[in-house]
Amino acid sequence: MPKLPRISGAEALKALQKLGFERVRQSGSHVIARRGSKGCVIPMHSEPKVGTLAGLLRQADVSPEEFMSAL
Repeated sequence: MPKLPRISGAEALKALQKLGFERVRQSGSHVIARRGSKGCVIPMHSEPKVGTLAGLLRQADVSPEEFMSAL
């Protein structure tokens, strides 16, 4: 598994949108994105922790390689 980059929540959302996710709603500083039946919660912080980003990718059922290519 490649090392995940240190990126902002907005950059993570843009990468997931390139992979077909769409922004459904926002609750405070967290955006809910969905692609089909899979969804994920993206914290819109300046730099989410790497473990949080890895969990987000597991929620979304997106491989780290696929995510890195969308960046």
